Amino acid sequence: MSESSARQVADGQIEAFVARLGKLDTGGRARLKRNAGRSLAEARDVLSVFYRLLPPGVPPYYQEDYFLVATLYPLAEGGGRGNLGTTLRAARSPTNGTGIDRRVEVLLDADGEQLPFRLRQAIRFVYSQRVRVDWSQLLRDLLGWDHPERYVQRRWAEAYFGEPAPRAAQRDGTVTGVEP
Repeated sequence: MSESSARQVADGQIEAFVARLGKLDTGGRARLKRNAGRSLAEARDVLSVFYRLLPPGVPPYYQEDYFLVATLYPLAEGGGRGNLGTTLRAARSPTNGTGIDRRVEVLLDADGEQLPFRLRQAIRFVYSQRVRVDWSQLLRDLLGWDHPERYVQRRWAEAYFGEPAPRAAQRDGTVTGVEP
C-alpha cells in the first residue's frame, strides 16, 4: 500500500470514528466522560462502548489515541476548524492570556504520560470559553505526537503564538487586514 493510500485509509477511519462519536447516546457519552484522561488499561465500564465506536483496521498502537479522543469528546462541542493551537488561540482573551499562554507551553512539552491530563485541562478550558474543537484534526495530531521532529507541537505553537495569517492580498501587492 502506498503512503498516500495508507493516509486515505487512516483519514477514513478518523472521520468514521468522529462520526460515530457524534451519534453516541447520552449514556455512552457519560461513560466516556467518566474515563476522560485515563488509559485503556485504566478504563472502567467503557470498553464495550469504545470498541463499538472504533472502526475496523485501526492498529493496536493507535488505539490509546483514539480512546483519549473518545473520552475527551463529551467535554466540548465539535465543529471547530484547525488544530488545537488555533482553538486555544480563539479561546484566549486579555483577561486569561497570561495563564493560558503558560498552559499551552506546558501542553506542548507534555510527554505521552502527561498528555491525557494536559489535554483534558485544555479541552475543559476551551469548552468554558464556548469554542468548538475539530475532533478529527485533534486525533490526527495525537497520532503524530511522538514523532521525533515534533511537527505537531510546532504546528500548535505556530497556530497559538504566531502572527495571524493575513486576510487577503490585493492586486497591487498590499495586504488587507494587517496593520503596519
